[in-house]
Amino acid sequence: MRTPGFAGPGWGALAILLASALWGTTGTAASFAPEVGSLAIGAAAMGIGGLLQAGIAARPIAAFRSALTRGRPVLALGAVAVAVYPLAFYSSMRLAGVAIGTVVSLGSAPLASAVIERIADKRPFTVRWAFGAALGLGGALLLCLAGPAHAAPGMESPGWTPGLGICLGLLAGLSYAAYSWAAHRLITTGIPSAAAMGAVFGAGGMLLMPVLAVTSAPLVASWQNLAVGAYMAAVPMFIGYVLFGWGLARVTASTATTLTLSEIVVAAILAVVVVGERLAPVAWTGAALITGSLFVLTLPAPGRRREEQAGDGGTHLPEAAARR
Repeated sequence: MRTPGFAGPGWGALAILLASALWGTTGTAASFAPEVGSLAIGAAAMGIGGLLQAGIAARPIAAFRSALTRGRPVLALGAVAVAVYPLAFYSSMRLAGVAIGTVVSLGSAPLASAVIERIADKRPFTVRWAFGAALGLGGALLLCLAGPAHAAPGMESPGWTPGLGICLGLLAGLSYAAYSWAAHRLITTGIPSAAAMGAVFGAGGMLLMPVLAVTSAPLVASWQNLAVGAYMAAVPMFIGYVLFGWGLARVTASTATTLTLSEIVVAAILAVVVVGERLAPVAWTGAALITGSLFVLTLPAPGRRREEQAGDGGTHLPEAAARR
């Protein structure tokens, strides 16, 4: 049996890359609402976006309620991680700068994800993943060393505390890896990606609502601020995570988190085109390394291509995607 339609891991990788492109717009979007705090931005983006996901997935969630109940420890872990991630991520960018916050948060996620899979799933580290991750992390490091290329108006803070910002970035990377693993674990038990992602993000969105209620005053102070919040909730967080969930059903969590390093490249390009920042040659070199890592991770190995054509067919998609 051949892999049907859009069910192969290559399509999953493409969906995750599209999601990453949408996520890469968040820093530039936030620059248009400089007076809105990082907690409000994070709570609005992920909180409202998560509730939207739960809304469109209401029927699948209801249909697989029993399975979700059986997996409630994993669901609870994913929900807490979803709530922690945006608060830590946007606060990291405010305290350490957009470039460092983004690089630390996203760059640490693949390593955290691989460690989680090694501990929880006994999945061994692979040479191909290590090489792809090394290229991506090396490129992210070059982008970081290139200076504050991602610093957008309103994202700077005269009282930067980089140490705390880096720690929050590491927390964001760990929480991102945790909810990716949790959603992937639920999907591998037979729960559709829409139901798994809707449940995890809906529960996480509910946890973020009290934070939004306390911090939302600047967000509704002007139409521009409100438009920024609506865009971030509806496009990067809602549409982006729908794509991410679809892709996560077809690739492993560690591969997914490594592919999302492309968000850094998108953010850098937008900083040049929209915000008007200049990138040094070393930054473009870093972007090229990250692009190279994407080829390593997305191009199927010859052996795997032959297996799929011969009869494996991707029946167990996450496991098939892991054979690299």
